Amino acid sequence: MPPALQLMLDSLLPLVQAAITFTVPLAILSFAFGLTLGFLIAIARLFGPKPIALMARFYVWFIRGTPLLVQLFVIFYGLPSLGILIDAFPAALIGFSLSVGAYTSEIIRAALSSITKGQWEAAYAVGMTQSQALRRTIVPQAVRVAVPPLSNSFISLVKDTSLAAAITVPELFQQAQRIVAVTYEPLILYVEAALLYLILSSVLSALQGRLEKRFGRQGGFLEQGA
Repeated sequence: MPPALQLMLDSLLPLVQAAITFTVPLAILSFAFGLTLGFLIAIARLFGPKPIALMARFYVWFIRGTPLLVQLFVIFYGLPSLGILIDAFPAALIGFSLSVGAYTSEIIRAALSSITKGQWEAAYAVGMTQSQALRRTIVPQAVRVAVPPLSNSFISLVKDTSLAAAITVPELFQQAQRIVAVTYEPLILYVEAALLYLILSSVLSALQGRLEKRFGRQGGFLEQGA
């Protein structure tokens, strides 16, 4: 067996373990927290009082306007100078969640804004309050609009978790760097890491396609029922 192939096989298990133990959980948790935050930010910008809306806009402006890597460094390496010590994984989780929250808030805000005024009027006509109309009528329709871009955001997040290696989170890319430090074979190990990210992205893309078809069918049924 060629030495390069043998090295890839020997390193496959540690890389996969790192992906399962850190990369995937970090992506899922960050997206869950970030999506919740993004929804709240979107609601604040659309329906909140002016001071809250301005604070939400500032948050989105700041997070989207600064590099994610810099944000991670501020949280992990900068905050200790203020006496705030955060372990690597929680620091990465905070950083990614804040980033996801800013970007998904724009997606959710656009999806909510895309629902026509007539849908609001129809909800009010049957006696719903604003919160009831939002929960029962607007959000279910906005979800179908938001699913494709939110799915793309999650796929991008899975790849962006490689930045966590810079703050010592032992995820997939960090594990590849550790093996490189021992084997001195950066090309082989980094290509293998890239292939594993590609496999993860491909699986998620396939799931995204099925999810979009499902919501598309549901949307068709709703339109026919309307």
